[in-house]
Amino acid sequence: MGELKIASYSDAEPNRRRGGELRVVLGPKTAGATTGFLGVLTLQPGEFVSEHYHPYSEEFLYVTRGELTARVDGAAYVLYEGEGLVVPKNARHRVENHTGEPAEAVFHLCPLAPRPELGHVDTEELPAPAEAQPAVGAP
Repeated sequence: MGELKIASYSDAEPNRRRGGELRVVLGPKTAGATTGFLGVLTLQPGEFVSEHYHPYSEEFLYVTRGELTARVDGAAYVLYEGEGLVVPKNARHRVENHTGEPAEAVFHLCPLAPRPELGHVDTEELPAPAEAQPAVGAP
């Protein structure tokens, strides 16, 4: 068995490139993961994560606080606290907060793309394109 590593949300670097705040808590860089990564998404009222798809990975999304709308291939799914969904590989998706309260979700992607830069394909303009890509790869 490999070395076990504990990673903390507070140590995860926040990223706002695609909208909201994404923090990869467990992944190749933070915990030596080899098959996927897990993080936390926080969306303030009116925020969204821009549309994109994953050619190699499914994405699991589980709402831990508030309410989110997930648009998957054009269809809208409202998710409440305690609910989740699986976004299939290659499905275009966008996550939005249409409420007056902050919302939070845990996300997990697996399997990993062959290289980190191949993991996401953006299909709309990014809210913060100047911000660096999230660093999820090996250290």
